[in-house]
Amino acid sequence: MADKEVLISGAVCNAPAGMALPRSISVQKSGLLFRDKPSLRSWEEAGRHLFSLANSSTWWIADWLVYGERVFKDRYLEVAGRTGLEYQTLRNYVWVARRFERERRRDSLSFGHHAEVAALDQPEQDYWLRKAEEHCWPRNHLRKMVRDSLRQRREDELADDRGYLVDVLELHLSEQQLVSCRSVARQSGLRLHEWVMGTLESAATQGFPQSL
Repeated sequence: MADKEVLISGAVCNAPAGMALPRSISVQKSGLLFRDKPSLRSWEEAGRHLFSLANSSTWWIADWLVYGERVFKDRYLEVAGRTGLEYQTLRNYVWVARRFERERRRDSLSFGHHAEVAALDQPEQDYWLRKAEEHCWPRNHLRKMVRDSLRQRREDELADDRGYLVDVLELHLSEQQLVSCRSVARQSGLRLHEWVMGTLESAATQGFPQSL
């Protein structure tokens, strides 16, 4: 490592394996300094290192925030506010970090990739991250694939629910009414037709005597 080092904020630090920049390029707080003309290969490798550092730094900040929130409670907010980042950005970092334990994070993908699937259940998170890793998808392509999949699933659910209700009982619902009913059904842990049938049965039971 003697011939390779990284200059950060004026201090020379030993770089981890695979993270060092050539001596001709140093990192300063306000930018890069090119002392000599690096070769194309050196310049390309430096770019890979810098992007890797940038991605890692987001995870580092996120984990730093999670630790501060857990250990220092409300006091950490004052310190976190001095970072210059928007409060919502900090909260997003914390949220994503909490959704992915360290062993589930994929070093080959960016923090942004993980953020795109953070709202999904764990099996789906792992599925999409694996696909993105296997096919080298950029973040925006992963976002498109996930959104397309979720949209198709919603359309399939709508078709299933509409078809079931037509077969059993013809109900005339507006799109908004259908969305509202599905929302209530999901909160009850039921599919729409299950919730409708249960609601109708409950209404029938309350409206008529149990026995004659």
